[in-house]
Amino acid sequence: MTFRLRAAHISDLEHLYEMAKLTGGGFTNLPADKNALTKKLERAEAAFARTEDTLGDDVFTLVLENTETGQVRGTCQLFTQVGQQWPFYSYRLNTLTQHSQELDRTVRAELLSLVTDLEGSSEVGGLFLHPGERAGGLGLLLARSRYLFIAMHRSRFADRILAELRGVIDDRGGSPFWDGVAGRFFGMTFQEADYFNAINGNQFIADLMPKHPVYVAMLDDEAKKVIGVPHPTGRAAMRMLENEGFAAEGYVDIFDGGPTMTARTDQVKSVAEARPARISAIDLDIGERALIATGTLDTFKSAYGMREFGDDDTVAIDELSAKALEVGVGDTIWSVAR
Repeated sequence: MTFRLRAAHISDLEHLYEMAKLTGGGFTNLPADKNALTKKLERAEAAFARTEDTLGDDVFTLVLENTETGQVRGTCQLFTQVGQQWPFYSYRLNTLTQHSQELDRTVRAELLSLVTDLEGSSEVGGLFLHPGERAGGLGLLLARSRYLFIAMHRSRFADRILAELRGVIDDRGGSPFWDGVAGRFFGMTFQEADYFNAINGNQFIADLMPKHPVYVAMLDDEAKKVIGVPHPTGRAAMRMLENEGFAAEGYVDIFDGGPTMTARTDQVKSVAEARPARISAIDLDIGERALIATGTLDTFKSAYGMREFGDDDTVAIDELSAKALEVGVGDTIWSVAR
């Protein structure tokens, strides 16, 4: 069984909708709403079709396909520049230190400040893998293929990149962070606010969210302990991001308090180590395990395979990956060690 990642098209709507119904909420980039998903796919097709090789306001959607059955079993997205249609809000966790000479006491208070510091960054997000396929390294294929896509289309992405991890969601589908912070001002449940944001954007946050910092000490214990904590299903994703060079620098999601990881784009490991080469052979039996990609924009494909570089900077790959990527001798691929 072979899987490959490829560009998404309008014809993938039903596949994405079925996966969206499995997310369990708190997944803004993959709402279980056909109209919203249609708009996302239309925007992706426009991004793939844009000929100017420059930084724009694009969203690229990719899907994971079983090459034997044609089934779509996962998806991920790349946003070239966040905060262009509406502000990109985050909470920034920082510390205010105050000292009283009379009491000879220093007090350090943690604050959550509403900021748009990350506006203009690129973002990797929307990663979802069907529950029936969460083995065999397919999550890593989804995640790291995005960096190969960035390396192959570097001028279309910003110099800083971020990834938002879903925060803690309780058994009833609610968010302790939302209930303790923003929910007190909106009169909406977390599910209602999250769904509204996925469909309509977050301008309502700008309209109604208090602009003054929130003192963490004034929050209830349930809200405090989930600040900057990923959902249990996102811990592996957090480790993958850290392995790529992302770091948590005090930014958290305004809805569920999940951590926002950031990095310099050119310092992301899989971007920096991605290497282009012309194929010299497609019958490699034993070689270095690698993630291999080919194509441009809407013809982009990536899959696991094997590679072996020659002295002339050409590369031999295995027959299975060549078939999945639909490449032959003389074609150019990009690859990074697995």
